[in-house]
Amino acid sequence: MQKEIFVAARKPRTESLAADLVVVGGGLAGTCAAITAARAGIKVILVQDRPVLGGNASSEVRLWVLGATSHMGNNNRWAREGGVIDEILVENLYRNPEGNAVIFDTVLLEKVTEEPNIRLLLNTSVYQVDKASEDKIEKVWAFCSQNSTQYELAAPWFCDASGDGLMAFSAGAAFRMGAESREEFGEKFAPSSEYGELLGHTIYFYTKDTGRPVRFLPPSYALQDITQIPRYKSFNVSDFGCRLWWIEYGGRLDTVHETEKIKWELWKVVYGVWNYIKNSGNFPEAENLTLEWVGNIPGKRESRRFEGEYMLRQQDIVEQKTFPDAVAYGGWSIDLHPADGVFSEKPGCNQWHGKGIYQIPFRCFYSRNISNLLLAGRIISASHVAFGSSRVMGTCAHGGQAVGMAAALAVKNNWSLMQLNEPENMQVLQQELLKTGHHIPGIKFAAKENLVNSAEISASSAFTLKELPFDGPWLELEYSAAQMLPVTAGKLTGLTLQVKAEAATALQVELRISSKPFNYTPDVTVAQKEIKLGQGEQHIHLDFDYEVDQPRYIFICLMKHDAVAVRGSEQRVTGVLTVFNKINKAVSNYGKQTPPAEIGVDEFEFWCPHRRPAGHNFGLRLDSGISLFSPENINNGLFRPTTSPNAWLPAADDVNSKLSLEWEQPQTIKEIILAFDTDYDHPMESSLMGHPEYEIPFCVQHYKLCNDKGELIREVRHNHQTINKIVLDEPVKTSRLVIEPKHPSTNVPAAIFEVQVY
Repeated sequence: MQKEIFVAARKPRTESLAADLVVVGGGLAGTCAAITAARAGIKVILVQDRPVLGGNASSEVRLWVLGATSHMGNNNRWAREGGVIDEILVENLYRNPEGNAVIFDTVLLEKVTEEPNIRLLLNTSVYQVDKASEDKIEKVWAFCSQNSTQYELAAPWFCDASGDGLMAFSAGAAFRMGAESREEFGEKFAPSSEYGELLGHTIYFYTKDTGRPVRFLPPSYALQDITQIPRYKSFNVSDFGCRLWWIEYGGRLDTVHETEKIKWELWKVVYGVWNYIKNSGNFPEAENLTLEWVGNIPGKRESRRFEGEYMLRQQDIVEQKTFPDAVAYGGWSIDLHPADGVFSEKPGCNQWHGKGIYQIPFRCFYSRNISNLLLAGRIISASHVAFGSSRVMGTCAHGGQAVGMAAALAVKNNWSLMQLNEPENMQVLQQELLKTGHHIPGIKFAAKENLVNSAEISASSAFTLKELPFDGPWLELEYSAAQMLPVTAGKLTGLTLQVKAEAATALQVELRISSKPFNYTPDVTVAQKEIKLGQGEQHIHLDFDYEVDQPRYIFICLMKHDAVAVRGSEQRVTGVLTVFNKINKAVSNYGKQTPPAEIGVDEFEFWCPHRRPAGHNFGLRLDSGISLFSPENINNGLFRPTTSPNAWLPAADDVNSKLSLEWEQPQTIKEIILAFDTDYDHPMESSLMGHPEYEIPFCVQHYKLCNDKGELIREVRHNHQTINKIVLDEPVKTSRLVIEPKHPSTNVPAAIFEVQVY
């Protein structure tokens, strides 16, 4: 029993905690920052004001995670973010292909709680910042309403990933809110005041079929006049969850301090919409449907953006500007919304895509005013226009990883922000990130301590692309289709395809490349042919007599023809795929991007892959094979396809394949890292959208590691992850390491992108 006498006042229970890094905000950016820093060996406190992690991706909001892949609706091939966020999304696919947001919560919570270096504080809100000096944070104060405990949190480094930038704001850091003028940065897409300066919030709802009629009596605050929503005729019983992202409001209000007001307006809209669907008589198919869930907090898009040493801007995205301090990348469209949201007469979004992914420099990830304050998520240093691209969760998470690693290096080496920015130290940061599978476009992994550097690399075989069997479905040319093939500099080989024509006709065929060899936008046509076809099935031979200038991908384009089909193949190969000049309205892809001349965005066509189980390659035979799958690729510093596949593949008939690393003298091995192919083209949306598989068909699931005596070091079965880090219980001394991967299936040869040995 506890009994206390009356006192004038009491203070809450206080717990004082210290760490190397305090991360405020448990969305994907903060979560990935915390995990990355903890795995790099420093102590982290992760403070989240909600009961679950994930922010807009959590079960409280239920927006799917997306980034540079953009629903496979742009030309950014193999663009899914690597590192921790990739690990999370691959794990979620394995456990939760149905896209249940509650299960995604558990994936995130498990990843954090498995890290012994992280102290997680849920339901805990930071409310005060104490500073050691004008430009340095000493500690923050937070309160947990669930256990009535006040926390005093001290650290040498702080990261604000809170969305609204509560800690950065309290610390006095310079910030912006709203849109810059066109003149400030020369951004031609800077919005007019009539279009608005802020993006609003959204609340989603889910429905459920009960199997019997269900009535709905709306609350009194529900929107009564549905025609106030100009697009009300777009509502239907099939769309729910974040497919209704355009139920947006608040862009003309203070999106920090008026969030509760915005929330009530969104509830009003949601219940008004459901009243319209249930009771207007226009949707008899809704008779058995009930509201299963309505969000209690809105998904917030935009509020404060804090100023770093550099501000990302429109030109950086469109021109794909490179930076010496690049640590992350983006690739979502520049996606701005009308400030009036659901009540606007304008389209719900205004997306303009780039031709490829773009770098984000480290100087965007910290405050230019506070010497120990890192920034992650949507609050990073970017203009309003650039923010339209960098704000999405995959990009935010990827940047968070860079921030977490930067903090770890700063702690271990006693570096300041200025020292982190020194060229040699920035290279250390970049290399430590790449080591984990984190991708930075244009930068290769090259760790000097990697024992693979001094090994002789050999393999039992290497795949040569000579043919893709003509054993797949016929692919109708309802829109233009292209086979992407990796090639080296030199004379382009000829190839044979199989086509089928309903009647004698002519087929237009084009050979295209990208104007930038590291992009996948086929915007340069280098040759054209008209192929005469007879009725029925036939083989056609294509020889373009073209000299390739450098390693890149080419596009063998069969132009749209309603009466012609091309034979597909069941064979799938890492780094080889087909793309189609199709429409994806979800990301404003209508086959071709045709922007107004004055907004500073490129015009080009979209050529995008199909999702599995579709997405077959063309069946084909090459006059001479493509030999770009050699074992040396496992040490070329690239963990995904870029201008080449960058992977070792054994021959398809090599069922006992071996990759050998041999040294002149025995080496003591403690750790082995393998990078496999989990199809970086697949967006792996975390919620709502279902996926056709638990494991990516390219991924090696079963492999063995053996020493120079043929003795088993480690055997792994049922792998589904991209990066496999094998830490041996006891170091092994050997002059040879043999990796024996099993083909994932008869139609997919095994692939290894990179091997690291320490």
